[in-house]
Parts: sequence; structure tokens; C-alpha cells
Amino acid sequence: MAMKRQRRESENPTLDMTAMIDVVFQLLIFFIVTLKQEDIMSRLVATRPAADPHARPEKQPDLINITVHRGGFILRGTPVTYEGLDRQVQRYATLSKTANVIIRCTKDSPHRYLVQALDICNKHGMVNLSIFSM
Repeated sequence: MAMKRQRRESENPTLDMTAMIDVVFQLLIFFIVTLKQEDIMSRLVATRPAADPHARPEKQPDLINITVHRGGFILRGTPVTYEGLDRQVQRYATLSKTANVIIRCTKDSPHRYLVQALDICNKHGMVNLSIFSM
């Protein structure tokens, strides 16, 4: 007959969790590193709305180039006055308010001309504006 070992009151069994936590973190890092985005995206089920069959296709207008220089404005290579720029931008805005407008400023252009060009674009609702210094 085997003798049973008696446990002393002061002996409390302890379980060291450090090794188990290390293994969990290593597994977590392994799965994060080996996971591919394509795996997630291929399993996503998303129902997209159908395109409106009665909508007319949008014609993307050309890029609108405005150059601000010491003497005034140049629109698409042609010098224009403030009023001429206002009329042309209004005409472009009727075609598309999301057309890309690039405003280029020369080194010697007065700041007020840039502000006037921005005011004209804002007045007609143009939203895609970019400003460059030359």
C-alpha cells in the first residue's frame, strides 16, 4: 500500500503564469503577422446599391489653370481682367462645381490678386482648389 503524502498547511501550490503569457503573446504576434488583408476582405459580405440607370454620365471638365502675376490674371494662357475671370469661372461652375482649379502665383504677384481669385472661386461654389507658388 502506498503511503499518502500529507500536505503541510504552509505549502500552497502556485502556478507560474509567465511562461503561459509568453506563449499567448507569441501566438498573437504570429497570427497578426501571417494574416493577409485579402483573407478578411474576401469574407466580407457587402451589398452595394445598384447604379442609377437614368443618371447621365458625368463629363469631367478639363483642369482650370489660373495664373496670378504682377499684372493680373491669366486663364488658360489668355490674360483676363477681374471681370473676365469672374465670367469664365461662372461658366465653368455651371458645367461642374467639382472641377479642379489650380491657382499658380508668381513670385512678384500681389497677395490681393490671389485673394480675389479665391473669392471668385468661392462665389461660384468651386470646391477643388489648389494653390501653388512659382
